[in-house]
Amino acid sequence: MHQYTKYIVLGLLAACSQPQQPTSTEVTPIQPKYVTDTVNFDSDDPAIWIHPTDPSQSLILGTDKRENAEGGVFVFDLKGKEDSTRRITGIDRPNNVDIAYGFRLDSTRTVDVAVFSERGKNSIRVFSLPDMQAIDGGGIPVFEDSPSRDVMGVALYKRAADDSLFAIVSRKGENSPAEGYLYQYALEMQDSTVVGRLVRKFGKFSGGAGEIEAIAVDHQLGYVYYSDELFGIRKYYVDPAMGNEELAVFGTDGFTEDREGITIYQSSDTTGYIMISDQQADAFRVFPREGSNGNPHDHQFIKSLPVSTHESDGSEVSHVAFNEDFPKGFFVAMSDNKTFQIYDWRDLEKVLVATDEK
Repeated sequence: MHQYTKYIVLGLLAACSQPQQPTSTEVTPIQPKYVTDTVNFDSDDPAIWIHPTDPSQSLILGTDKRENAEGGVFVFDLKGKEDSTRRITGIDRPNNVDIAYGFRLDSTRTVDVAVFSERGKNSIRVFSLPDMQAIDGGGIPVFEDSPSRDVMGVALYKRAADDSLFAIVSRKGENSPAEGYLYQYALEMQDSTVVGRLVRKFGKFSGGAGEIEAIAVDHQLGYVYYSDELFGIRKYYVDPAMGNEELAVFGTDGFTEDREGITIYQSSDTTGYIMISDQQADAFRVFPREGSNGNPHDHQFIKSLPVSTHESDGSEVSHVAFNEDFPKGFFVAMSDNKTFQIYDWRDLEKVLVATDEK
C-alpha cells in the first residue's frame, strides 16, 4: 500500500471509531414525565377526567383496541398506575374516548360521563364517572342509515345555553360520503337509559385511501375540528343550530403522512394551541387556537414538537394545575407500545416558545 494511501485509510478508520455527534438536522424528542402501565393489546386514545374537588385525584382513561369483546378502557392515576378495579372489559374494538361533566340524569341528579366508540357493534357507549358503570343499556347505535357504520372517533360537546350534550362521531373511510361524513347525536335520558337522537350530518371528506378518526371540540369558542387524515384539518361550528358551513381548512402541508389525534390547550378563554399528531414523524404540529392576522379561522403553523411517542393516534391535554408534577397541566398521548405517555406541559411549552436558532 502506498504510504500516503495508508495514512488516509488509517485516518478514516480513526474517524469511524470516534463517537458520532448528532447532525444539525437531528432533534431530541421531548421526554414524558411518566409512562402508563401497559394495556393488554393496542393502546389507542386517552381522555382526562378532572376530579371536582381535588385535581390531584384526577384520572386518565385509555382505550385498549381489540376485536371479539376482548378490548376495554383502562383507568390510570396521574403517574400512570392502573386502577384495575375501574377497568371496563368486554368491549368489541373501542377506538376513541371523550369526557363530559354534569350530564343530567333527571331534575335533581347529574353525573360525569365517559363516551367511547365500540366499532365491533357499530355503537357508542356511555359510562358514568368515576365509578365506570354503563348507563346506556348496552350501547347507542350510530350511522344506522349508512353502508359505512364502522364507528371510530367520538367527541363530546355540552351546549352552555341549555346544558344539552351532543356526541359527534366519525367512521372508517370506505364507502363514506364526501359530504355529511360526521353524525351528531343529542344524548338524552329515556326510561333511565341514555339514548342518542340524530340531529345533523355534516363535514366534508376528501376520499381516497384516507379516513376521519380524530375529532376535538373547543367548548369556549364553539368550534369542532377533525383530521381528514391524508388531506388536512377541517373546522366547523360545533352547535348544530349554527349550520354546516366549513370555516377553515389548514394543515394541508408539512405532515409526513397521516394527520391523527387533535387536542386543544387553553392558555386563556380565547387563546392557546391546537396540536395535531404528525403520526409517522413522531411529532405534534402546533397551530394557534385563536387564529392569526385578525382572522379567527386563519390557523398558521407555529412549530413541530418532537416527542418520544411512536405512531401516536390519540392525545389529550389540560391546562389545569393538577399537582406539583403538573402545575400548568399535562399532555397525554398514545404510543404504539401499549402505553400512554404523560408529559409535563412546561416541557412542551419550553420548546414551543423557544426562539428558533438561525
